Amino acid sequence: MADQAGPIGAVLGAIVGLVQYKIVTGAVTKALQRTDRSTTQAEKDDYERRIRLFRAIMLVLLVGGTPILGYGLGRALFG
Repeated sequence: MADQAGPIGAVLGAIVGLVQYKIVTGAVTKALQRTDRSTTQAEKDDYERRIRLFRAIMLVLLVGGTPILGYGLGRALFG
């Protein structure tokens, strides 16, 4: 079991990261869309591009980083 602690922690970390991603990006995206003050189509397109960039960064940080943290914690605590 000790040799599987890291991979199990990574899988659990990926699941937690995905849940965090959905919650955080959903809440922030809705708030940003409510406060959008764009007047032209170009401004609106730029605003939407920035929201997509935010979502991509959060995907990398949360879904990509949390499994690494989970792997490390699994190895440190159980392996």
